[in-house]
Amino acid sequence: MAVFMQPSSFSLALLHPRYLFNWLGLGLLWLLVTLLPWRLQMTLGRALGRFSMRILGSRVKIARRNLELALPELTQEEREQTLTANFESVGCAVFETGMAWFWPHWRMRAITRMEGTEHVDAAVANGQGMLLLSAHFLTLELNARQFGLYRPGVGVYRPNTNAVLEYAQVQGRCRSNKYLVNRLNIKGMLKALRQGDALWYAPDHDYGRHASVFVPFFAVEQAATITGTATLARVKKTVTLPCFTIREKGGYRLLIQPPMANFPTGDEIADATASNQVIEAAIRLAPEQYMWLHRRFKTTPKGVPYRY
Repeated sequence: MAVFMQPSSFSLALLHPRYLFNWLGLGLLWLLVTLLPWRLQMTLGRALGRFSMRILGSRVKIARRNLELALPELTQEEREQTLTANFESVGCAVFETGMAWFWPHWRMRAITRMEGTEHVDAAVANGQGMLLLSAHFLTLELNARQFGLYRPGVGVYRPNTNAVLEYAQVQGRCRSNKYLVNRLNIKGMLKALRQGDALWYAPDHDYGRHASVFVPFFAVEQAATITGTATLARVKKTVTLPCFTIREKGGYRLLIQPPMANFPTGDEIADATASNQVIEAAIRLAPEQYMWLHRRFKTTPKGVPYRY
């Protein structure tokens, strides 16, 4: 397995007819995010998201069930409002992916408000690697891109099996960052931290029982949570900085929080609980912007999945 993935040269094999619709889709996305003003893109995104609810019935069902499990304190009406807003955010994420992949630096900076960059400066001054503890917000493509505007880092990602989409993904995600590491390549992640890089990492999905513990996440008392966060945080001279991007009325807030104190402790349960608490607090800032359409609570201690 390669240690890292950098933008590769264009290959004629990518022009094979089977990729025609991929290129047409990417071309349309480039055209829209390049020519249209940001506010209009968000308006179109919200409309696209509402339309998607009609054709993505299974995902609507999953998101609704996740909201029921995670936020039982909300009334049914409040959850339905959050659900609709969430899918509006899904539509906006389509345009935000294009922005992250295709916009020049100056245009990205114009809509980015950075908060907490002093924590990055302190880590650099101390020669420390930075584990950027993030989450699967629907703004996740922007998160790493915006952080890279301040200090280029390294992204953890899942390679795409489609050659054209993989090419576009790597090119786009490396636009303001150094390179990408396959999410299965732990050695590559450790190397990045030892070299003093900033490593973007989102451990909030349900990846099954392997290397996981069951700890609270929102109202679910035993949510499968991977232990990789603490493993990476144990690298010598590494600080864990929570890092999220929140969509606001006039643009985006890149929120870089102070280093997690007393982390890791060496206790898998305590460490996974601590990272979940940080992620949950961030999601509560804008719950409609989180990726609820993922089956977050599908794995249970007894092996009986939740009904979705």
